[in-house]
Amino acid sequence: MPIVNRVADLQPDIQAWRRDIHQHPELLYDVHRTAAFVADRLKEFGCDEIVTGIGKTGVVGVIKGRKPANGGLKVIGLRADMDALPIEEETDLPYASKTPGKMHACGHDGHTAMLLGAARYLAETRNFAGTAVVIFHPAEKGGAGAPAMIKDGVIGRFGLEQGSG
Repeated sequence: MPIVNRVADLQPDIQAWRRDIHQHPELLYDVHRTAAFVADRLKEFGCDEIVTGIGKTGVVGVIKGRKPANGGLKVIGLRADMDALPIEEETDLPYASKTPGKMHACGHDGHTAMLLGAARYLAETRNFAGTAVVIFHPAEKGGAGAPAMIKDGVIGRFGLEQGSG
């Protein structure tokens, strides 16, 4: 099955994950439900390693490709943010926030769901060389979640290289 078709087949699951996360928004580092949801999915997908609690409530999944990394890129990191905003949702959507005063108005529910879809595809196929590291971080909205994860060693521990930008 071509890549495009397989990824398209994942759309209903990705949509369901997004809607679930959207209904249960959490702020800053208080993303315990979301982090558990992410870790559970990564376990279901068969990631080689799953680490929780990096940067307080961040989650990292490691997926090793079938092919060895011969020179070139050995490890690639893909990241998404998990936190919502302190905003009251005023929609009539069937999957509207169930948490008063909190809403995924910034799209992080979509970021998380899309990265879960990528992780599922990568873990299923492993049709790549090297290692893919999927990083789900808290507190992107004003809480310095990415620096907290870096301070906790996410770069060195998983063989990533810190970029300049």
